[in-house]
Amino acid sequence: MSQTAEKYFFNDYLWHAVAAVMVTTAIAAIFLLAPTEETMGIAQRIVYIHVSVAWMGLAAFVLMAITSGMYLFRRDLAWDHWSRAALEIGWLCCSLTLATGSLWAHAAWNIWWTWDPRLTTAFVLWAMYSAALVLRGGVEDPHRRARMGAIVAIIGMLDVPLVIMATRWFRGIHPKSPQMEPTMRVVLLMSVVCFTLFFTMLLLLRRSQLRSADMLEDLQAQAEA
Repeated sequence: MSQTAEKYFFNDYLWHAVAAVMVTTAIAAIFLLAPTEETMGIAQRIVYIHVSVAWMGLAAFVLMAITSGMYLFRRDLAWDHWSRAALEIGWLCCSLTLATGSLWAHAAWNIWWTWDPRLTTAFVLWAMYSAALVLRGGVEDPHRRARMGAIVAIIGMLDVPLVIMATRWFRGIHPKSPQMEPTMRVVLLMSVVCFTLFFTMLLLLRRSQLRSADMLEDLQAQAEA
């Protein structure tokens, strides 16, 4: 193995190892450190994952909108690599948010879904993520694809403050903040930090893949010309 290949191999191995440690630490804290809630029992542990992925879903959309705006301003596809990576990671986190939220709702309210203001605005955010994915998937020209994605991202940003403030601005059944013992709050913080680092690493890896793919396409176009 050459030194260059060995360098990339071990860097990639290190990234995966760190990601595995982050997820393992979070899951271990959730199931081994956090006490069992008296009313909901083990189902309450869903909250630790739900809050973590919900935060990342919102953060990724903000990043997507900012980098999309930078693309529109600079017309540099390097910014679109960030936007596309944030879109894919954010869609995953938002989907997990809805899934874990439904599981928690069934355990707490005996219903899988209700059009509560927080749930509705979160669903709208997921729909905006999905619309951006569909629009991008149907366009081959990279600059046109970036422009269409940027429009959806910037319009969708209007929903982000609604998701955050829904429980304060509108009457609903979604709790404003979970009532937790000190140990539970520590585990929640650990979970948020670990999952944030995990998805941030996925974001960086995906952005690197997109940049490499575009560079390869440019080289192939130059070779054919």
